[in-house]
Amino acid sequence: MAENAFTIVKKKENVSVKRKKIVEIIPKLLLSPTFVVMVVFIYGFIFWTIYISMTDSKLMPNYRFVGLEQYLILFKEPRWWVAIKNLFIFSFLFVLLCVVIGLILAILLDQKIKGENVLLTIYLSPMAVSLIVTGVAWKWILNPELGLERFMQQLGFINFKFRWLVDPNMAIYTVVIAAVWQATGYAMALFLAGLRAIDNSLIEAAKVDGASMFQIYTRVIIPCLKPAFLSCVVILTHIAIKTFDLVMALTKGGPGYATDVPATFMYAFAFNRGRLALGAASAVIMFIVVISIIVPYLYIARERR
Repeated sequence: MAENAFTIVKKKENVSVKRKKIVEIIPKLLLSPTFVVMVVFIYGFIFWTIYISMTDSKLMPNYRFVGLEQYLILFKEPRWWVAIKNLFIFSFLFVLLCVVIGLILAILLDQKIKGENVLLTIYLSPMAVSLIVTGVAWKWILNPELGLERFMQQLGFINFKFRWLVDPNMAIYTVVIAAVWQATGYAMALFLAGLRAIDNSLIEAAKVDGASMFQIYTRVIIPCLKPAFLSCVVILTHIAIKTFDLVMALTKGGPGYATDVPATFMYAFAFNRGRLALGAASAVIMFIVVISIIVPYLYIARERR
């Protein structure tokens, strides 16, 4: 009897172990197709792009290895340097304005003013709009024949001119305006969350010590927002480097190629000009820049935790 009871218990334990194994395996089986697709269509194509950038592929890939030849051609291409210059201008102004305006809006909303929810909705609403819609809307607003210039002239300001959209030297700044309008709400949300997380005892202690509100913000509150600043700058820089939709909708890289950025340069050469390898080389450069920003950020975030 004792032996039979022992056998029954053993069988139950074996069944329990099998069930646990099945429970552990089922999620892995369910996730495995997604994992395979991710490996193939993300990491697989990253390595494929890197290899294509080292061939002399034209309209179609031919896989004849030529080393770093395409990178040498890329850095001799005048249009690439225009794209790099525009990227620096756009990234610097975009990140700076989003951070400054977002911080100011967050501070204003943190004062518990009436209608806070309404204002928050207004500031965050541009984030719900796609970049294509943003580009088309601002293209209409900045169009000299239809938008701001014509509106001001109809109000009686006959000599008012605003032709940045068609001026090769100023067109990149129209992209900055549209991008800042859309992304400022995101920066504001990050800073507002950081402000609401600050311990009120720090502020009260500063008041007891006789600090003015300006000193409280500059020496207590804003230094406490360092994590929010870091996250905001890294994420906005990442967005700036990958900017494509907004430029294509607003200027299509024009006038000429005055508003080209690396993403539009890559698209133009890889798909419009039949120089696939050169486009792939520019994509690899963009990938390296993004990685050089993201990896240190992840390391710093990990060390902080």
